[in-house]
Amino acid sequence: MLAHFTLKLLSKLSGKNKLSILIYHGVLASFDPLRPNEPTISSFSWQMEVLNKYFVPLSLPEALRLLQAGTLPTNAVCVTFDDGYKNNLEVALPILKQFAIPATVFVATAFSQGQNMWNDRVIQLFADKSITTLDLSIADLGVCELGDWPERKQLANTLLKKLKYLPIEERLEKIARLYRANGGVEAPSLMMTPDEVKQLSDAGVEIGAHTVNHPILKILPVAQQKQEIQQSKSLLEQWTGKPVTSFAYPNGQVGVDLDEQTVEIVKEQGFDCAVVTDWGTSTHATSPLMLKRFTPWDNTPNKFHMRLVKNQLMA
Repeated sequence: MLAHFTLKLLSKLSGKNKLSILIYHGVLASFDPLRPNEPTISSFSWQMEVLNKYFVPLSLPEALRLLQAGTLPTNAVCVTFDDGYKNNLEVALPILKQFAIPATVFVATAFSQGQNMWNDRVIQLFADKSITTLDLSIADLGVCELGDWPERKQLANTLLKKLKYLPIEERLEKIARLYRANGGVEAPSLMMTPDEVKQLSDAGVEIGAHTVNHPILKILPVAQQKQEIQQSKSLLEQWTGKPVTSFAYPNGQVGVDLDEQTVEIVKEQGFDCAVVTDWGTSTHATSPLMLKRFTPWDNTPNKFHMRLVKNQLMA
């Protein structure tokens, strides 16, 4: 408790007029060795408790309003989730409600129709313990022996990096070949259906857009970028019956995954704010279409709290 009290005093100085936005994807029922940074029910619970006790949790629209008005409270924090995982509704929502934490969930709409995201489909092959070798010729990696969980995770990450920046169609075609070559069996859907997205929205969680197919926007032609962004917004507004005013850039690294043209398209589509994955905090001077995000993946409450304060200090 003494450490938290000291950090609280320090963050009163470092967190003034700075908005911290945390980025999550899913909250898991139990630890997954291939997704070690994804919080479990237990760790997400104490993370939200830390935010409830020592920070000022706000919804993203409210935080943006206060930030632009110059009245943002000290230690303001927003919680966001990317992609639209079913566990956001089933696992995270009860914890968010328990600690009175508002949240925004950015949904990539193509994966609400039953098929999992491309990266989860890749990870699923490495998660199958009955598979001891994988033919990874689609990425010029040959036939690889699969060892323990750390080895599987490392090899999976290597494959994901090789596929991430391919055009959408080529990436999906390679994954289809990967499954055929290895007799892969598709896993049950991990993503929310349109009805479940509406349930989450009706429960008070803001739904934001995250494109249709989760592409790297910067590498797409302008017309395709517009289609990805506009169509996701339109679909989510149909599903929820509410305006969609927040956007998350897929992958989200400025200069690598998005550029000035991408930001301009988001502005043209009428979004009030958009978030990137560059670490730091946002201030009144930060463009509302390039709000920074950060999440400390620490395994104790003290370290989690400490790194949040450190992020404020460095910013």
